[in-house]
Amino acid sequence: MGIAILGTGAYLPERVVTNQDLEKIVDTTDEWIRTRTGISTRHIGGQGDETYLLAARAAANALQMAEVSAGEIDLIIVATISSHMLMPSCACFVQKELGANRAFAFDINAACSGFVYALDLADKYIQADPSKKILVIGAEALSSRTNWEDRNTCILFGDGAGAVILGYVEGSRGIMGSKLFSDGKLWSLLHMHTAPSCNPELLQSGNPGVHIVMEGREVFKYAVKAMEEAILALLEQEQVVLDAIKLIIPHQANIRILNNLVERLGISAEKVFINVQKYGNTSAASIPIALDEANRDSRVEAGDIVLLCSFGGGFTWGATLIRW
Repeated sequence: MGIAILGTGAYLPERVVTNQDLEKIVDTTDEWIRTRTGISTRHIGGQGDETYLLAARAAANALQMAEVSAGEIDLIIVATISSHMLMPSCACFVQKELGANRAFAFDINAACSGFVYALDLADKYIQADPSKKILVIGAEALSSRTNWEDRNTCILFGDGAGAVILGYVEGSRGIMGSKLFSDGKLWSLLHMHTAPSCNPELLQSGNPGVHIVMEGREVFKYAVKAMEEAILALLEQEQVVLDAIKLIIPHQANIRILNNLVERLGISAEKVFINVQKYGNTSAASIPIALDEANRDSRVEAGDIVLLCSFGGGFTWGATLIRW
């Protein structure tokens, strides 16, 4: 018996922004972007694409696959750093949209690692009460938190949402384990301020606005090593060898990080699911979007071991093993 993913879903805004489109607003080129990031396109929200609506649409697709009604959901967890409001939570708006009246709901903020954090939390809730069914969503409208004059960051990010339904099942399927980490000392390398304080005594000097600020080269150095160490620590914890993993689904940050991770682990690139070229970095949404795509493309089958890994602002990072 285990706590398994019963269904997956994703949703991307209709508008696609190409590298050629970005050439018109910042000093960059398609070749420069593709060479350094691997990204060719990203989806950017328009009217009616607030974070909670992206999340609700992804959730509806996951509910349909799982053959679970919104009324059966006991808990909704949304991982996001770009909710359209600070309060109420994005999860409460999702609950309203879905009509999931019996569920309680909250958000978590672990940046790009938010989905694996939320998945681990949901696993613990169901361990405590196996009757629960939980909706876990990673959703971002990062276009609303991007400085579109900063060519080093505006080329990276996209909008979208991915979702899974978790529940208790008979058999050997389910979440095998997770290893999660954080290091708040390094926050300044990747962060996002809030709106200026209404209390003049608490105003922060140097607040550039509510958008992502990143030291890309420094983040790269930490990200690859941290994800590798998290993966190896988790494999040791669960006594699983790397060769036993059918598919690795990492956070889709950029192609250089992903290629470097493949090289450090000494694995075939075919074992790693990559879709960053289509969607860019969607932060907490990137893993569940990729997981849904891999699931619907039959890249994973019953009994396969799947590994998720991520790294994000905080710093936060971690890995999760799932027997499909």
